[in-house]
Amino acid sequence: MRRMAAERIVAALVLAWMLVLAGTAVQAADPPKDKNKKTFLDATEAGLDYALQGELVGAARAPGWGYVNTGLQVIANGDGKFDAVLYRGGLPGAGWDRTNKLKLSGQTNEQNILWVENENLKIAVTAADATVFDIYGNIAGNLQKTRRISPTMGLLPPAGAVVLFNGQPTEELKGAKLTKDNLLLAGTLTKMPVGDFRLHLEFRSPFMPYAKGQARGNSGVYIQQRYEVQILDSFGLEGVENECGGLYKQKRPDINMCLPPLTWQTYDIYFSQARWSSEDSKKKTQNARITVLQNGVPIHWHREIPAKTGGGKAEAPEIFPINLQDHGNPVTFRNIWIVPDQGDVIAPAVNYQSCCGRRRCR
Repeated sequence: MRRMAAERIVAALVLAWMLVLAGTAVQAADPPKDKNKKTFLDATEAGLDYALQGELVGAARAPGWGYVNTGLQVIANGDGKFDAVLYRGGLPGAGWDRTNKLKLSGQTNEQNILWVENENLKIAVTAADATVFDIYGNIAGNLQKTRRISPTMGLLPPAGAVVLFNGQPTEELKGAKLTKDNLLLAGTLTKMPVGDFRLHLEFRSPFMPYAKGQARGNSGVYIQQRYEVQILDSFGLEGVENECGGLYKQKRPDINMCLPPLTWQTYDIYFSQARWSSEDSKKKTQNARITVLQNGVPIHWHREIPAKTGGGKAEAPEIFPINLQDHGNPVTFRNIWIVPDQGDVIAPAVNYQSCCGRRRCR
């Protein structure tokens, strides 16, 4: 029975592939301009596009390689239109070789199957899995939907930490606003100015399928109100300087570790402030340094920050708070804590394999 059911599914997918070749796929209309700000905060209300979006893993046949581990990221652009990226080796941060990837695009058809393609491949995507076809219509791989969780999700503050937010208003934040679910909204400052520190926070970007670029789930961690680690829905994108994880307009992350919108993600940031001459307060003797782990994977490793980023405050010996930037999008935060005086230098000492779940790091 199972074999017959599987054969029927494959036959249906092959038939759908033939219909695509014949040009019978439904063309989605361009969204009205007022849809560009359409925002979903609940996955159960986000519709078919959100259900099809996400990450998939499995095995697919690669020319000259045979079957290899493969990852697929599917990115919704609204009204049934999608982009996708196929990664050889697995997903970013989970097997991808960081060199080989293929970009595809497509749309859903009347059967609510998403077809994405390029000149070499066609992939049929459902809410649960995907089937890869070669240019001749032969099945070349099968992938299953997966939902990754950061290994530092729910990390408890260590001894000496200051809890900035844990679901209730605190005295450590200025201008804090909460949602009805007791999540922190973007647009708040720490009351304490910061020098060297270690920071843990968890953030979630909204699903804004029609928005593009900097209008899609934008916020940022503005250290000393000078240096911004960007927050953005950059899922499946190139991962450039102004996208998620970037040192804004200055340095792109080593790898784009952005997960799908409405997925909780983590930043673990280790920061050492710039040093200044004791004889001349305008003379910088050492650049600020930063290590950032996004979802447990290093995206900046002991990286120097030679100057302020974007529109940040000018560099100087005076220190300022951290700003969780309000850019007009409902990005939310939870589980935020900071350890003062633990800077970039301590980052290698943390064993994140011991941090899964609600544990303290060793």
